Amino acid sequence: MSESTQEMRRGFGRLTVLGVILVVAGLVGLVYTAAATLTSMLLFGWLLLIGGAVGLLHAVQARGTNFFWLGVVVAALNIAAGVVIITKPEAAAEALTMFAALLFLTGGVFRLVGSAVVRGPQFGWTLIQGAFDLLLGILVLASWPSSSKYVIGTFFALALLFDGLGLIATGYGGRRVVGMVSDAMDAEARESAKSGTKEPGAPAPDTPAPSTTKPVQPE
Repeated sequence: MSESTQEMRRGFGRLTVLGVILVVAGLVGLVYTAAATLTSMLLFGWLLLIGGAVGLLHAVQARGTNFFWLGVVVAALNIAAGVVIITKPEAAAEALTMFAALLFLTGGVFRLVGSAVVRGPQFGWTLIQGAFDLLLGILVLASWPSSSKYVIGTFFALALLFDGLGLIATGYGGRRVVGMVSDAMDAEARESAKSGTKEPGAPAPDTPAPSTTKPVQPE
């Protein structure tokens, strides 16, 4: 097995390990949804804060251009939002849960109305999706703000779980494909080596006999 093949197998193996870690984190988050909600909000706040700081640095470096003040305003908003979320993660979770519930409600209504008006080939599936989104939005709003303690954490844990399963499938499938290709290449190399080796006892290849024709003497 070549060095490049081994490196590819190790890369897919690392993907598999990362997928297992994400799956475990997702399962833990589904069990402890309140902690997952708090963790996700803190991560979101820090991402906004770091992104705002980087954006502000880029805006300062690009001063004198037409986009300087726009970059400064966007970076300041990101920094302010990150600070608010980090200092008050519970209130941020309540606001984000309300926003998610409204998105589910509007999305469900649009899907229901669209499926009833268009009646395309995916009519039944779109109708079920719209009804599910509408029901989910109603359930989240009915128990708000207490639902904010588990809704965001549940979504965050499910995202980790499915991302981890995807990485496991990619890593396992990639290692299997690399192994199959490597075995096929090794078999082909062995066959080529066998066909190129002279068998013992085989007659030597024919060599042309020396010419016995006498040269014609000039008269």
